[in-house]
Amino acid sequence: MIRFNRRYFGKLAAMLAAGSALPVEEIIAEPAKAVAGGSDRSFPAGFLWGSATASYQVEGAAKEDGRGVSIWDTFSHTPGKTANGDTGDVADDSYHRFPEDIALMKQLGLTACRFSIAWPRIFPDGTGKPNQKGIDHYRIFCEALLNAGVTPFCTLYHWDLPQALEDKGGWQNKETSKAFAEYAGYTAGKLGDVIKNWMTMNEMASFIDLGYGSGVHAPGLKLSKQKLAQAKHHAVLGHGLAVQAIRANAGKGARVGCAENARTTIPAYNAPEHIAAAKKAFVEENAPYLTVMHTGKYTEGYLEKLGADAPVFTAEEMKAIAAPTDFQGINCYTAEPVRASTNARGYEVMPRPSSYPHMASQWLTIGPEALYWVPKIAAETLGIKEIYITENGCSSDDVVAADGQVYDTDRVMYLNAYLTQLQRSVSEGAPVKGYFLWSLLDNYEWADGYGKRFGITYVDFNTQKRTPKLSSKFYANLIARGGL
Repeated sequence: MIRFNRRYFGKLAAMLAAGSALPVEEIIAEPAKAVAGGSDRSFPAGFLWGSATASYQVEGAAKEDGRGVSIWDTFSHTPGKTANGDTGDVADDSYHRFPEDIALMKQLGLTACRFSIAWPRIFPDGTGKPNQKGIDHYRIFCEALLNAGVTPFCTLYHWDLPQALEDKGGWQNKETSKAFAEYAGYTAGKLGDVIKNWMTMNEMASFIDLGYGSGVHAPGLKLSKQKLAQAKHHAVLGHGLAVQAIRANAGKGARVGCAENARTTIPAYNAPEHIAAAKKAFVEENAPYLTVMHTGKYTEGYLEKLGADAPVFTAEEMKAIAAPTDFQGINCYTAEPVRASTNARGYEVMPRPSSYPHMASQWLTIGPEALYWVPKIAAETLGIKEIYITENGCSSDDVVAADGQVYDTDRVMYLNAYLTQLQRSVSEGAPVKGYFLWSLLDNYEWADGYGKRFGITYVDFNTQKRTPKLSSKFYANLIARGGL
């Protein structure tokens, strides 16, 4: 089917009406552009295309160059906590092989790279004496990125809390919030010349709720409702204090944000009442993290729901939590359809039937329209001016074919569908400035170990051989074209 270029045919009609001559070159060239892809599915000039990884998931070298012990070292080495007892001791060995990984980025045509710094590499005990070898490693890594034409986007905390701090209460202890700010400020001061884009934390909703609520992630605790609410508060406080510390130390040109896996509430279908309900839901369902960071207050609904279990906080802490940021990262994998309701909240998050489609990971249900709605809703409801999709991707049951290639057609389907919706959102004015695909490499997938592959590059964990998958070629083609 030929997709008509509306801009071209509108111009053609106007010329005919005016009795103008029709240039042969345009008659030939414009429809050809439409068939080849055209401009109406392109992304804006300067849109950043990146990939994302996290320190514990890819680095390995768990006991090298003065690195301290993290909660994930402890958790993964505790029998029964991870699939097959898998640990991140070696992972992708990216601590040593990062030049090869940067070469993959350059081959893809990436213009940005999101990575995280391991807190225990900078402060082995969480606080106290810093480890110069840790700073040196990340400086060399960032210089290599810059030399390859790839802009570093650094996440300071992607779940690998120093075990020494967990021994003192971890995120249950307000002192951890202060320690995080000290680590953030010190690191920004040492690396601010090679890193301009900083993210404080990754997915508070994951490392708190899964680590201290359900216990399925490190440190594996199941706190009471009140203690969990207080830990959530300490996390957002740590974020706010770190924003201030980075600004004070990173130097000229520093930009600060964070990456959060927001509850991706979308309308059940495109009707005014459901759109309004999805907006209400976005603010309320993200009350303990994203909402409070951008408003400086917990919603009345959130506090009423907690009642006597609400966190204890001061006005000074709330002011710190709302420290202004330059951008917001949103990690988006799934969608949560919402419908209007006559209940007190005015909305209802709809359940998924058992037949709802998902990728290789059971939790990873397919909802491409999230990348259309969520940036628009986040911008409108919370006043966010600049957004990056800091994670989007999927797991697949990848198999190496007889010819040595990996034909992950399901991942290509997933990415194509989601990026189509993102382009639609951006074309309608959503303030999204870049996209980071999760992930560059198959890696250590936390409690799922190495059984779930999210990379666009296949990694043989026995030999560490990297093989770009079909999805890698899809992504490189999209970047080269500037659109779908």
